[in-house]
Amino acid sequence: MKLYTIINSLLENDLYKFSMGQVIYHQFPDYKTTWTFKCRNTDVVFTPEMVEEIREQIKHYCTLRFTEEELMYLDDIRWIKGSYVDFLRLWQPRYEDFTITTDGEKGLTIDAYGTWLNTSMYEVPTLAIVNEVYFNMAHDYDALYASFEKRLSEKIHLLNNGVYQLGNFSEFGLRRRLSAKAQELAVAELKKADPCFANFVGTSNVYLAKKYGVTPVGTMAHEFIMCVGQGNHKHNPAYSNWYMMDSWVKEYGILNGTALTDTITTDCFLKDFQLTYATLFSGVRHDSGDPFVWGEKMIKHYESLGIDPKTKTLLFSDSLDFERATALYRYFKGKVKIAFGIGTYIANDTDVPALNIVMKVTRCNGQDVAKISDTPGKGMCKNPEYVDYLQRCIDWRMEHE
Repeated sequence: MKLYTIINSLLENDLYKFSMGQVIYHQFPDYKTTWTFKCRNTDVVFTPEMVEEIREQIKHYCTLRFTEEELMYLDDIRWIKGSYVDFLRLWQPRYEDFTITTDGEKGLTIDAYGTWLNTSMYEVPTLAIVNEVYFNMAHDYDALYASFEKRLSEKIHLLNNGVYQLGNFSEFGLRRRLSAKAQELAVAELKKADPCFANFVGTSNVYLAKKYGVTPVGTMAHEFIMCVGQGNHKHNPAYSNWYMMDSWVKEYGILNGTALTDTITTDCFLKDFQLTYATLFSGVRHDSGDPFVWGEKMIKHYESLGIDPKTKTLLFSDSLDFERATALYRYFKGKVKIAFGIGTYIANDTDVPALNIVMKVTRCNGQDVAKISDTPGKGMCKNPEYVDYLQRCIDWRMEHE
């Protein structure tokens, strides 16, 4: 290992990995998944030295264990159950689940295979490691960090002076961050900030939430709908959202309820998001498609069910900056509760473009799984025939139900 250790706590993960993990532990402990890394930047190449450093960093990550102090912190979160905390007391990442090579056009391939309980937890730390290794070894990191610090200071100055109006917002940048140091600076400075028309609620990074006494934020990711809805081969995948909401409500009741709408299109989601689930879930999250069109669609849907939209939250999280969030806040203010999850713009805004990297679940229980979002091209499935099958299932349901 040529660099310092990047991940030093198993709490350094997004909160939704724990909220999904608890449901996986209780309801889907035998599910197995395959995860695949992808870099979407056209001009990025990972050198063999970078790949070796990534291997060593992941090996170190796999030596970590939860401390009792960390487990007590998790146990104090209202919706986390003691049985899941006891499981985490025994849990450890397995380096044997990873395959890391120099193959592929960008010079790096990462695959993980094993129980969903394990592999789900690997995604975010792996992406954080890849980011930090790349920016340390491909660029002048000190210069990048200086530009990050300068831009962060400018953003907070504008926040404090009322230029941006956001309402409630959270930092969601762990998987896309420049570095651990950069993300920690952002959380620390945002906590100290005193904006006129914004409220920094917390961060998805559970480690930093604990360290800085802010709220850990996050509910579910696309992987949950994909695996719950498509991992059981007896299920019709066009009903993935119903299976997701059924399992979520069994686990949490009315707690921790923000539903992600766009895994197999929002229009299909609304077929299942009827009165019971729309009442039980406190809100919904936007992650693809036109956010203004989506927000209006959700408001009209709540109204059609006799639910006052002002009692529900629209959480926007798709490639936001403070300017776009301000436009959304001003448009929807007074119509509905509004919140924002902002990642790259807070955690990796420098003089060079951020990496556009993902690590997605591509198979569950030996079968392909796919996402068909409201923005074409955001999915990642290795089998186009399965994507076609999923799309035909959705189309049939939309046309005939």
